[in-house]
Amino acid sequence: QVQLVESGGGLVQAGGSLRLSCAVSGRSFSDYAMGWFRQAPGKERKSVATIRWSGGSTYYADSMKGRFTISRDNAKNTVYLQMNSLKPEDSAVYYCAATRIRSGSGNYYVTDQLKYDSWGQGTQVTVSS
Repeated sequence: QVQLVESGGGLVQAGGSLRLSCAVSGRSFSDYAMGWFRQAPGKERKSVATIRWSGGSTYYADSMKGRFTISRDNAKNTVYLQMNSLKPEDSAVYYCAATRIRSGSGNYYVTDQLKYDSWGQGTQVTVSS
């Protein structure tokens, strides 16, 4: 497993931007995919975006496409989630997670939370209207 520590959450007005960071440490994580998930009060946790550490290919949930960007900095061992044009419905606790589990075809189960074996503590994002 790897250790994950999120930061960057806070209060922002609708239309504003935030950048979340996830510092990664531990074993070699070149074979990992890193995901961001979010959970609003009273709702289930859902996938936001995922990036393969090696190669950098990305996945986004439909509602995030065009507004959110996931990236990683190999030198800093950090994964980022740049969030623009924020809406009140984006308010949630955002979690960083890591997975090594792949299907037989080599693809990560990017939206399946059960396949992620390392999680951060979460960071609160609140978007005011």
